[in-house]
Amino acid sequence: MSAAVPGPGLLLVLSAPSGAGKTTLAHRLKARQPDACFSISATTRAPRGQERDGVDYHFVARARFDDLVARGALAEWAEVHGNRYGTLKSTVEEALAAGRIALFDIDVQGGEQIQALWPRQSVTVLVLPPSMAELERRLRGRGTESDEQVARRLAVAREEIGRGARHYRYLLVNDVLEQAEAALAAIVAHERALRGGRADPEAQAVADRHRRERIDLTPWLGKAG
Repeated sequence: MSAAVPGPGLLLVLSAPSGAGKTTLAHRLKARQPDACFSISATTRAPRGQERDGVDYHFVARARFDDLVARGALAEWAEVHGNRYGTLKSTVEEALAAGRIALFDIDVQGGEQIQALWPRQSVTVLVLPPSMAELERRLRGRGTESDEQVARRLAVAREEIGRGARHYRYLLVNDVLEQAEAALAAIVAHERALRGGRADPEAQAVADRHRRERIDLTPWLGKAG
């Protein structure tokens, strides 16, 4: 499988329930893909820990965020746990113009909005834990949330997985991190080759195994899923 090479810009949308590991995957992909960059979201929440404005997020007041929405300056936005998050259209356009890979670490709702605005340039990947039981184990292992909060996150996770499974192009199970990283890199290589008018048969073979129609969703949604 050949490595993805600079060419047409690509909008790589990664979504996942909390605890599935999408942010770790995104950082590992960026480390191995020199022309990849994170799409920095605007948010109304306060910085946490060592987070820096303009690096981790664009931290803005709610009035400023409302102004961005009113002016149509956001490609997508959503309210999560009382805070608003959104992607600036200018960020997307700059990445596409430079022929770069823009990484989006956002929820499925936001991913659908990106896909609607840039259908030919966007690739959607839903990152899944090995099972809901494993996701619960990971959430409880953090030791930062009550039983009620864990139960709520699991319910939200099922909704996110169900919605993503209907609309996203790829479903990637994050069981062994190194294998998931390699599969994500193959998806990028395949999709970039397509947009560059090339073929990468090895990457395509890997990517095809992760297309949503190839994945049995029983471990996440049950028999009725």
